[in-house]
Amino acid sequence: MINPKITRQMEKQPNLLLWHGVFLLMVLAAIFGIYKAVQAVDYTWRWERIPQYIAYQAEQKQYAEFDGTVVTGTTAAEKGQLFLQDDLDPNRRQAIASTGAQVAEGDTVFLGDTLDVQLSWTAGPIAWGVWVTVKLSLVAGVFAILLGTLAGLARLSPNPALRNLAVTYVELIRGTPLLVQIFIVYFFIGTVLNLDRFTAGVAALAVFTGAYVAEIVRAGISSIHKGQMEAGRSLGMTAAQTMRYVILPQAFKRVLPPLAGQFINLIKDSSLVSVISITDLTKAGREVVSSTFSPFEVWFTVALLYLVLTGTLSFLVRRLEVKYARSN
Repeated sequence: MINPKITRQMEKQPNLLLWHGVFLLMVLAAIFGIYKAVQAVDYTWRWERIPQYIAYQAEQKQYAEFDGTVVTGTTAAEKGQLFLQDDLDPNRRQAIASTGAQVAEGDTVFLGDTLDVQLSWTAGPIAWGVWVTVKLSLVAGVFAILLGTLAGLARLSPNPALRNLAVTYVELIRGTPLLVQIFIVYFFIGTVLNLDRFTAGVAALAVFTGAYVAEIVRAGISSIHKGQMEAGRSLGMTAAQTMRYVILPQAFKRVLPPLAGQFINLIKDSSLVSVISITDLTKAGREVVSSTFSPFEVWFTVALLYLVLTGTLSFLVRRLEVKYARSN
């Protein structure tokens, strides 16, 4: 007799294939629509200009320090090595790199002439912008977790002063735009405390994100059954120990998805700090646009890089969720 469960699975499989096919058709239709839209725009695409702003081979030149003649080494250790020998003082020599040499033995060289050119890969402005965005998001994220956890605990505190302070902080921050907060932190608080741009940007992002983290933490702790606290206290733990070792670990597993979503928003929100001249990915994109006059190529590249950053974070969080699910 055929297992009914196997029969149901076999019936579902064609439906799954059908819906996968529908999804594929929708993706192809979207790609075709984008292609037709691009064709309709009177614009010359110059994608070849973009790679050099991500990474390029920089020239490092070696210059002659005096007038002289190029000679080869005379000892076994110096075999094949080129030197610039001073015409006035034969004992004075300048070593020339073996690769990229622009001169040969017997050449006469004058002060300031190029002896050697070395090519090395160097990060372009877009790559530096990615690094600044990652650093900004990481630092702001760490402080947002600390601030948000403290504020979330204060929201649940029996102390009215702490509770009201946390409520005021959360409502004040969530009720005002991030851009306005960045301006206030940089131009007002930053002027009073003499903060640099990066510190002001981190502070604004951390305070803004911390308010949302506080609500996430509060909801996560509230979702844990009150019996967990009572069980911890019955084992001789203090309220703080129970919260640290029993409640918070369980709450963290539950709030991991919304926390991940909040930090993905943090990466995207970090683009606003470009208004205070922090050269993050967005500001780097604007500078490249002004240099290349290729706005579409640059902004598509910037969008793709943001997608890579947020997609990587989403992937890591999913792996962490799977790990926690297996441990449970």
